[in-house]
Amino acid sequence: MAGAGFWDNREQAQKLIDEANSLRKKVDPLLEAEKGLVDFREMIELAESEPEAEQLKYEKELDRDLAQFSKRLETLELKVFLNGPHDKNNCILSINAGAGGTESCDWANMLLRMYQRWIESRGWTFEINDALAGETAGIKSVTLLVTGENAYGFCKAERGVHRLVRISPFDSNKRRHTSFASVDAIAEIEEAEEIAIPPDEFSVDTFRSGGKGGQNVNKVETAVRITHIPTGLVVASQSQRSQHQNRATAMKLLLSRIFAQRVDAQKQEMERFYGEKGSVSWGNQIRSYVFQPYRMVKDLRTGVETSDVQGVMDGDLDPFVNGWLRAGCPLKRMTGLRDEDEG
Repeated sequence: MAGAGFWDNREQAQKLIDEANSLRKKVDPLLEAEKGLVDFREMIELAESEPEAEQLKYEKELDRDLAQFSKRLETLELKVFLNGPHDKNNCILSINAGAGGTESCDWANMLLRMYQRWIESRGWTFEINDALAGETAGIKSVTLLVTGENAYGFCKAERGVHRLVRISPFDSNKRRHTSFASVDAIAEIEEAEEIAIPPDEFSVDTFRSGGKGGQNVNKVETAVRITHIPTGLVVASQSQRSQHQNRATAMKLLLSRIFAQRVDAQKQEMERFYGEKGSVSWGNQIRSYVFQPYRMVKDLRTGVETSDVQGVMDGDLDPFVNGWLRAGCPLKRMTGLRDEDEG
């Protein structure tokens, strides 16, 4: 970067600067952790030379500082696990209600609220690109763009089927119901990054946006739907105020979905080769949320569980996500782990 002519090619120069910043983010915390460890050793040596009464004061100070140091190390450790090529990218998070009508649509809406609070707690932001309301309550499907550092790396832990067991508020007989919703997480791919689509392979339709009106919204066809003809993939965006912006957003969604589909195809081929299947499908839930007759949220891939159901629904997902990363990102249910209430 200090060399002569570095700025002759601005695009290449910016790539190098971004790479350097990315490397600094990895190296600087390690250097700080090493320095912190040296400081602890020096403090211990200093405390040992003091009278016993003074040593107790040092011990309290050390315990407090060590607890903070351990939290920083835990954060650093998790970042080490995020070593995938797109883990640092933003994430396109989709929620789809399963079979079950109103029950499943309500469950999908509950998951949306849970993820919104989790995203906010991490200091990320989100934008709803497309949503389809349920006929009676809740949502049939919703797609969010999650923006933040390592958003995809963390959100990918949620990919799979989520199962709810509760006494239904829609059942006058107060019976227990089981509902399913699927969550998909794919990395946002920039248009020029990994993949290009020939113009004759997709079609573009426009329609009026739903939701609250204002300016062009609901008055002209600003919403955009793009269909990828070879694969049948369909994406839509109606959150922006102009058709041009919605088209750009929808194209980015489409590129990301095509890329994810290709990666999945490669994974399936590898799993077939090695004789192991790790597909995400209905009936193969990754996590169960039981509200009655007892209260328990359990991740079936790692065994992480909690009885604080309300805390989880309010966005306290880090124990599940971090546990999944530490376990090596498993796709299958942990051997011998049984999901309560299963037949």
